[in-house]
Amino acid sequence: MESVKKLIVAADDFGLTDRINEAIAIACRDGIVTTASLMVTAMGFQSAVEIARQQRNLDLGLHLNLTEGRPVTDPAAIPSMADPRGFLYDHPLKLAAALVRGKIRRGDLEREIRAQIERALHSELEITHIDGHKHVHVTPTVFRIIRRVAPEYGIHAVRLPRERIPRLSSLLARNKRSWQQILKQCAFGKMISAASRISQPRRRQNVLVAPKRLYGIAQTGFLDEAAFADIIHDLDDGIHELMCHPGYMDNDLTKTPTRLRAQRERELELLTGSGVRALLKQAGVALISYRDLLENYGNRRPNPVLHRYSAL
Repeated sequence: MESVKKLIVAADDFGLTDRINEAIAIACRDGIVTTASLMVTAMGFQSAVEIARQQRNLDLGLHLNLTEGRPVTDPAAIPSMADPRGFLYDHPLKLAAALVRGKIRRGDLEREIRAQIERALHSELEITHIDGHKHVHVTPTVFRIIRRVAPEYGIHAVRLPRERIPRLSSLLARNKRSWQQILKQCAFGKMISAASRISQPRRRQNVLVAPKRLYGIAQTGFLDEAAFADIIHDLDDGIHELMCHPGYMDNDLTKTPTRLRAQRERELELLTGSGVRALLKQAGVALISYRDLLENYGNRRPNPVLHRYSAL
């Protein structure tokens, strides 16, 4: 009997550094990762492309980045978003505030979104879905553009960070010194979950499909076997997504703004360990990818437009 509980395990930051890429490849080959989110603006982009070409079973999404580093577009062509030093707004909330105040031209925003999609596709890789660095893609103005332009490029799925946080008290108890960071992540998760509901179109027509629920925002940097078990036991029927950040610590990583360093190595160990597979088997949870999500809608390749938008 086919499992009715299904989980996409998505590794974010593919392309951030060469060693991050190496870790994600291992987590896919030897572990439970089924999908990776590609950062086309990052220093390790080219090595990520080379790995993806060799490891064809690795399903790829675009990890849209509008806040960190330099854009794909010439900054002179998008002056309301970037200058020669890089993006002007270094956090999704700052970007959202600038959009609300009319400081960012929507034409500049669309130009950069299209440029990142096109850089990924020009690498001759199949992109099944779009998500965002720090979930910037669910900023309402950004999402409206994605919803309109993604199908033009044969992309018909998106991550919607509608998060559930199982057993928060246990997560806090295991990480007593980091309770403030965890609660901060919970609050951010609540905000972007609300943004997801605002962004979700009311009419199910000619748009994008998405997993039912996302896990992992509150657990970012604190994903251990106990947290993983809590998530697995919380799953109900349908397709869900768990985001994760496997990696290796090196000098290149210290040059980035990320706070996730040694934690990435711990996540890699978790994702490739026997314990997580045993938990999945015991709970009757099947691992799938975004490609499988699209097939569930009768679309075997991410090309024809799906004429519906739904949480499964």
